[in-house]
Formats: sequence, structure tokens, C-alpha cells
Amino acid sequence: SRGLGDVYKRQVFCLDGLGELGQKLLDAGIPVIVLNRKSGLDRDVAKRLAKEVKSRQIEVLHAHQYTPFFYSALSRMLHRSKTNILFTEHGRHYPDIVSTKRRMANRLVLQRYADISTACCNFSAKALREIEGFPKAITLPNGVDLRSLPKRGTQTQTNQLRQKLGMQTGIPYAACIARIHPVKDHETLIRGWQVVNKSLPTAKLLLVGDGECREKCEALCRKLDLKDSVEFWGIRHDVPDILRAIDVFALTSVSEAASLTLLEAMASGCPAVLTDVGGNAEHVTHGIEGFLAPRSDSQTIGERILELLSSPNHCEVMGAAARKRVERDFDLTGVIEQYAAHFQKLAKC
Repeated sequence: SRGLGDVYKRQVFCLDGLGELGQKLLDAGIPVIVLNRKSGLDRDVAKRLAKEVKSRQIEVLHAHQYTPFFYSALSRMLHRSKTNILFTEHGRHYPDIVSTKRRMANRLVLQRYADISTACCNFSAKALREIEGFPKAITLPNGVDLRSLPKRGTQTQTNQLRQKLGMQTGIPYAACIARIHPVKDHETLIRGWQVVNKSLPTAKLLLVGDGECREKCEALCRKLDLKDSVEFWGIRHDVPDILRAIDVFALTSVSEAASLTLLEAMASGCPAVLTDVGGNAEHVTHGIEGFLAPRSDSQTIGERILELLSSPNHCEVMGAAARKRVERDFDLTGVIEQYAAHFQKLAKC
């Protein structure tokens, strides 16, 4: 509902704890209702949700991901909640295995409670239709706010930005901005960086983010003698600046739907080198806005990053194409308009 605050009264339900994002919403004046879900199937959550929906006169529930949808559907089914449900799927697990019980429940019962089903890319929409059992699922792509992602500046401006961030000028930089988790497969990127380091020893790789695999990745860098070439930056709140200061964005996930950080990198004029999984090929055309490589293929990943870092002109051309692609297909303004049309339709049902 971002961008629709003047049209719709927004309220947020959290299944579990409040979290950092929930606190930010509260600070912004948006009501946040925490349902404190217990482990396992918590039928009381559906009951509490139905009660809140009725007392707050909510017309549309926008359920992000399957579990929130499940409890939204359950609240309608068991407690006759009259709200309509917009179900949005953002990503898929890898491997994408769904139990027979869940498939049958979706096909026979639950999908009827999804008044509109959307997914952030064709890959996820197809999985909803063919694997999950939501036959009418459609694609509604992610978008990014171009106002907060200005175009890349001149070389002088880039150097000033690098100095502000504590980066060196005159050397090539690549970065991966993602949680350090098995699904993001940073190890493949680190092994691929050996190829870059051998030919461009001054180049730096920034790993921005944190997670359960950080220590393992740091140990791998030491083992491969890359500790001076790979920098771990942890969680940052200046990502737009980082994206305009680097040369190449890299993402080596084993599974991906529609990465917002990828779109932010493209909007910042970064060519991308990423694995050809999930919806990545829907966002980056190989050889135009960046390069795609097979999952877990560290050699190809390294060669493609090296190709771009060795050719600033090539980087610039692909980066400009990436920016144009986002302006054309992934501007948040257009995405909000599509969601608004769905909200309006459901509110009138």
C-alpha cells in the first residue's frame, strides 16, 4: 500500500513478533497488530485475525507469502470473515517441494479464498499455478522507487562518493548485497572471485549483509588467500550510495524470484552478473544488462565479472541499459497503480 496512504486506511498484521520493520511502521503512524502465533498450526490466530478484521472494518487483506494467506483464508473459512484476500507470492524455496497434503488443500479448498493471486515474476506465478494449485495466479512485478535511486554521476562524483564510503578510487569494485545465507550461495561468488583476483589483484569484492554463513565465508576467503581482496561490510543503511559507487553487482543465488536489490543495482547503473535461476532472466537479458551463468558455476561467474571489470566502457554501456530497463518495466509508480486497481476491485466486491 506504499504510495496509497491518502486513498486507503492502512493497517498491518504481524503473525509473529513486531520486528524492526514493524517498529518503523509504528513510528510512521501506521497501526501494527501483532498476533503472536504459536508454533505449529495455531487456530487461535485465525480467530483473532477474524475478530480484528471485523472490528476494524477491513475490506481487503493483502497476504504476503503463503503462510499469511493460509491464516487469512482460515479466518474466513472458520469464522466467516467477510474480507476479500489478495495473495501475493514473492519467492520460492529450493528445491521447490510442496507436500501432497498442501497441494490438495490448495486445489480443493484454499485457492477459492484467494480472490486475486499474484506473484512477483513469471517464474513464481507459474509455480503458484502448476505446483501450488492457484490456477488463476498472475504476474505483478516488483518495482523500485526511482526517486530514491538517482542515476550514476560523473567519475568525479563517483570518486567523491567512494571517499565518503571509505572506498579507494582508481580501482574496480564488485559487490553482492544480500543476507549471507545458503540460498544466496556466497561461496560460489568467493570461489569465482579467485579468477578476478588472479588477473586484477587490485580489484575489491564487497559483501554487504550478514547471516548464518558469514563465518564460513570469511574462513573460505582466508583459505583461498582472498582476505585482502574481499571485504565484509555487514548490514548497511546506505545501499543506494554503495550501488552508485561500485562497478558490478553480483548475485549467485541457488534460487531467486525477483530480487529488489538486483533492481536497485540496475537502477543505479550497475551491470549484473548473476545465476540463471528463478526470475533472474526476466530482469536481466544476457549480454544486454548483464550476464547470466549456471547455478554454482564459479568459473563462469568469475570470468564474467572479470570481463566487465576489465572494460569500463562495457560496464558503462550495460549499466545504462540496466537503468533504462528498470525505468521501462520496474518503476514502482506503475506497480502501485496495478495494486491500487486490485484493491479497488476487491473493496467493491
